[in-house]
Amino acid sequence: MTIATPERYAHMLEAARSGGYAYPAINVTSTQTLNAALQGFAQAESDGIIQVSVGGAAYLSGQAVGNRVTGSLALAAFAREVAKRYPHITVALHTDHCAVQYLDEWVRPLLAYEADQIAHGQEPAFQSHMWDGSTVPLEQNLDIAEELLDKSQAAHTILEIEIGAVGGEEDGHRASANAKLYSTPDDAIRVARRLGLGEQGRYIAAFTFGNVHGAYKPGFVKLRPDILGDIQRETLAAVSEGRIEGAAAAELSNTDKPFMLVFHGGSGSSAEDIALAVRNGVVKMNIDTDTQYAFTRAVAGHMFANYDKVLKIDGEVGEKKQYDPRSWGKQGESAMAQRVVEACQELGSAGHALD
Repeated sequence: MTIATPERYAHMLEAARSGGYAYPAINVTSTQTLNAALQGFAQAESDGIIQVSVGGAAYLSGQAVGNRVTGSLALAAFAREVAKRYPHITVALHTDHCAVQYLDEWVRPLLAYEADQIAHGQEPAFQSHMWDGSTVPLEQNLDIAEELLDKSQAAHTILEIEIGAVGGEEDGHRASANAKLYSTPDDAIRVARRLGLGEQGRYIAAFTFGNVHGAYKPGFVKLRPDILGDIQRETLAAVSEGRIEGAAAAELSNTDKPFMLVFHGGSGSSAEDIALAVRNGVVKMNIDTDTQYAFTRAVAGHMFANYDKVLKIDGEVGEKKQYDPRSWGKQGESAMAQRVVEACQELGSAGHALD
C-alpha cells in the first residue's frame, strides 16, 4: 500500500465515478484505528480514504497538546510509514468537517504547509481537505470555497465542500432537521457557476439529501438519493445550454455525472439508498459511527468477559496479559477492520484496487 500521489488520487476518484462504486472514507482517532482501517482495506483488496475530524486531529496530538495541525501531520507521517507494508492498495489522507471557526487554526495552515512541500519537490501531507460551509449562507460558503480551491491547487490537493446541512451531531457540531437537509439543483448550478466543474481546480461535493450524523435505528433516516440524480441531470443540462459559463460540454461528454459526490451521515441507511446514491455519482462515503462502535464493542466484550482479570478485585492482582492494552486493543482493531471490509463490499470498491 502506498499513500496516494495527487495524480493517483485523481485517478482513484475518476475510476470510482466511471466504475460505479465509492470508497469508504474511514475516520480515525489513533494509530490503532488507523491500522484497523488499513488492515480492512487490504483484506477487501480496496483502495480507500483515511480521514481525521477536527476533534480527532486535536486528540491525535495528545490531550495535553490539543493542536490540530500537529495531530494531523503526526498521523500523516505514521500512515506513510506503515502503509509501506501493504504494497497492493492505495489510500488517500483527508481532513474532515472543518467549519469556519477552525479554518485559521487547521486547514489554512495545512494548505500553506503543503504548498511549501510542493515548492520543495515533495508530496503534500494530505491529499484532500474538507471545507464545511454548512453553517454559513451559500454565497459566503462559495466565497470561502473559491479561496480554498485556489490554495488547494497550489498544494496539489483536492477540496471537498458541503452544500446544505447534515443533521445530527459530529464532533460537537449540530444541525437540526429542516429544508437545508435537502440540496436543490439550483444550489448545484450556483456551485458550478462559481467553482466550475473541474476547469478551475478539482473538488468533490457533499450535497445533502436528508443525511444525519450519528447512530439511529433502521428507518429513522429519511434519505432522498434521487435528489442527487436530479442535481447531476439538471447541471449537465445547464452546461449543454450554456447557462454555466466556462464549463465546456465537450469536457463532460464521457460522463452523465458532472459532480463527484460525497455521502455524509450514512449510519442507519438502507442498502438500497446507498446503492442509489452511488449510482447517482457518490464516490466517497464517510464511515465513522459504525467503525467506532465495532472497535469499542469488541473491547467492551473483552472487559465484561474478563472483568476479574482486568480489575484487581477483592485484593487479588488481576491478570496482566488480560489488562495489557495490546490484548484488548487487538480485538478492537480486528473488529473495526472487519467493519471496513463490509463497507468496501457494500460500496462496491472491494476487489477494485488500482494495483
